Amino acid sequence: MAVMNPPVEQAADEAAAAPQVSLEAYLERHAAHFCEWVEGEVIPMSPISLDHISATDYLSLLLRIYFTFRPIGRVIPAPFVMRLPAFPNRRREPDLQIILKDNPGTLTETYMDGPADICIEVVSAESVARDHGDKFEEYEKGGVREYWIVDPIRSEGRFYRRSDEGIFLRQTEDAEGFYRTPLLPGFALHVPTLWQDALPDPIRTVEAVKALLNEP
Repeated sequence: MAVMNPPVEQAADEAAAAPQVSLEAYLERHAAHFCEWVEGEVIPMSPISLDHISATDYLSLLLRIYFTFRPIGRVIPAPFVMRLPAFPNRRREPDLQIILKDNPGTLTETYMDGPADICIEVVSAESVARDHGDKFEEYEKGGVREYWIVDPIRSEGRFYRRSDEGIFLRQTEDAEGFYRTPLLPGFALHVPTLWQDALPDPIRTVEAVKALLNEP
């Protein structure tokens, strides 16, 4: 039996008639389940891949170790909501948020009220347009100081830093593939490591961070 797609007009009418979800309902029922909220619509994130999990876990570990030796902030993984005052009808859940102690926003028990200092998104097949488009614009206009886009599919890292004019400017790694940021003194991310089949284990990661920071 053939299955017919609904006419375009019908599909548009159905989409327009889709019930809007209040912020309260989103926070209560959806935020903890890797969903974002955009203009009253709940946007579920698609299932992630092993590459996505590996890259996110490694970055989270690397940053947690860094903050152990340099307690100037913390890293928070998704699902954790970020509210940008510039976009009151949207709530995002970056894969990782870096929030420094001098951040002027308010870190509550359940969400970040204000822009994180650094937002990190690890790209999946379905999130390319969102990570490079919608979120780029929101994080830039919303006051995020740096935006890192890590793409395991294309083995590409893009690092953007907000200028004094409020514009994201792309930054480059050094000749050895390290990315450094003034927001994290002494920290260096070796970008090519992210594309390895087997990422460094926790012991090697601790030793690498200690070497960067000249810790015994």
